[in-house]
Amino acid sequence: MAEGRWSSLESAVINSLRKFRDRYFQIATKNETTEGNSDQEKITRTCYLDSLPVDIQFYVMSFLTPQDLCQLGSTSQYWSSAVRDPVLWKYFLLRDIPSWSSIDCTSLPDLATLHKPLHESTESYPDFMAEYLRCYPASRRRSRPLRPRYRAVTSFFHSLVVNSEPCFAMFGPGLEQLDVSYVRKMMTSPDVLPIAGFPQRQINGVGSGISFRFNNQQTFNIITLYSETKKERERARLEQHSVQSKLFLREADSKAERSTAKYTAMPHVQEVCRVVNGFIYVANAEENGGADREEELAQIQAMIDPAWGPSTRPLLVLSCISREGCRRIPCVNMAEQLHLKQLPNPWLVQDSEAESLNGFLNGIEWLLGEIGINV
Repeated sequence: MAEGRWSSLESAVINSLRKFRDRYFQIATKNETTEGNSDQEKITRTCYLDSLPVDIQFYVMSFLTPQDLCQLGSTSQYWSSAVRDPVLWKYFLLRDIPSWSSIDCTSLPDLATLHKPLHESTESYPDFMAEYLRCYPASRRRSRPLRPRYRAVTSFFHSLVVNSEPCFAMFGPGLEQLDVSYVRKMMTSPDVLPIAGFPQRQINGVGSGISFRFNNQQTFNIITLYSETKKERERARLEQHSVQSKLFLREADSKAERSTAKYTAMPHVQEVCRVVNGFIYVANAEENGGADREEELAQIQAMIDPAWGPSTRPLLVLSCISREGCRRIPCVNMAEQLHLKQLPNPWLVQDSEAESLNGFLNGIEWLLGEIGINV
């Protein structure tokens, strides 16, 4: 947000808090006068923090966590009402959302409502405090339904996946566009992700199954699906041109030339989609990525098509940058750009970094939990 808009929003918060305090003490003074309380009794009912200038109160609150603010609200009637100010929590939402490292299908905030201009009356404002606490990553608590641990793998893919471990299909432009290879880092970082096995098989030259071990306990398999073979991907990178994906077939649409592209998974990819327990989509979250998010959504929809399996299978979106220091798109914005609210599957967007694999284990833990495996 531009500096001028921040200053305007901060002024609106202070103005809202000042109006509240004026009303509060006007009513409190009237009640105390009616009850005939002495001046000393009135003084003891007002703490020092209550009497601070409103801008100082706001400054103090800006350093507190949501949990701290809720505890502050339990100290007195004044603070119980003050910390619920909707403009205050709108400010906190707009300030903190870019720093959140994950967001899921139950906690995505309504950005359209959040960015609406402020108006004089706060009575019609949404409960931004409840919205913040619902969306805040550290306070998200979601009960997961009991599901089968995983389904048996059949047919051609017996050689790719060991039957005793869950399996996930991994795909997306972040596997091919970033300066640092995400998969290579996964295979060469035993301190983060030990390898449990190398099934010797590929799928039409564009994918392979590798087993990893999570927290040295639970094993899981990832089938990596690339748009092209390694040789063709490297040639495209050197010549700086796009490649035609071997994963999807673009469907013709004669009704409207400008309509969003529609895809269907290629037959060999359909076989993968039928046997996996979930999906990992690696998105390019670098600000200069130049992504076509609508086309990405169409390809995600082709992979999780209900024709290949139940819509209860989870989708992990790794919102990935190459290394620390790259300017990234916040995960909340990534979820909005990909229109993930349109998907029936449970999903999580998790910030990640290819060079360090930061965030990857958090995403895997969520995936395993979604299919009923507690780790």
